[in-house]
Amino acid sequence: MSSRELTSLRQRWTAYQNLPTLTEHWYWRPGWHAGRHFYTWHLTFQQQPALHHHVTNLQQQLAPLPGLDLVPLDGLHLTTQGIGFTDEVPDNDIHAIVAEARQRCATLPPLELSLGPVDPDAEGIGLLVQPWNPVERVRTTIRAAIAAVWPVVPEPADEFRPHVTIAYSGAPAPTAPIRARLTELRHLPPVPATIDEVSLIALRREDRTYRWSTVATAPLNG
Repeated sequence: MSSRELTSLRQRWTAYQNLPTLTEHWYWRPGWHAGRHFYTWHLTFQQQPALHHHVTNLQQQLAPLPGLDLVPLDGLHLTTQGIGFTDEVPDNDIHAIVAEARQRCATLPPLELSLGPVDPDAEGIGLLVQPWNPVERVRTTIRAAIAAVWPVVPEPADEFRPHVTIAYSGAPAPTAPIRARLTELRHLPPVPATIDEVSLIALRREDRTYRWSTVATAPLNG
């Protein structure tokens, strides 16, 4: 674990010790409403049996605790780079961005990642992703693909923290029992995952979880 990753993990765990209650994750962010879809690039984890086994074990330990909405295994994702709402982005722009992303991502190698330990915040419980640098390189490449089509790339370039959420906060529940359980779980070893593509998805919120359809993929085969 690099010094950046270790510092982030320690700082967030310390902050969580002083957090009295969860913040509900499912409030509507600006522009969002029921039935609306959002184009975004994600790393997804459909074919990752070791990760699925690990997440299932963790979620079994978290399930009895109030205030948590567990993420289904087919909903595990690493948010990478947003584009915009599907009803606002022209199809021609999406096609051009995908073409640029595929060309650029083809030079990048697959990601050999390690997921864990548990990494909580006010709106949920995630797994730390290691190492950060290759994931950041993928995001920078995607941003360059967008910049080749649009004069301004959405979302800030900094403040990116790779993580995979396994449970969202569904209510302002007290954190004390969650902290006690996480203290036991945070020492479990991380698990590996190999990612060989980044996915452009049309994301929606449905029944207190995130669902999506895959629009395109950009292979990582450098």
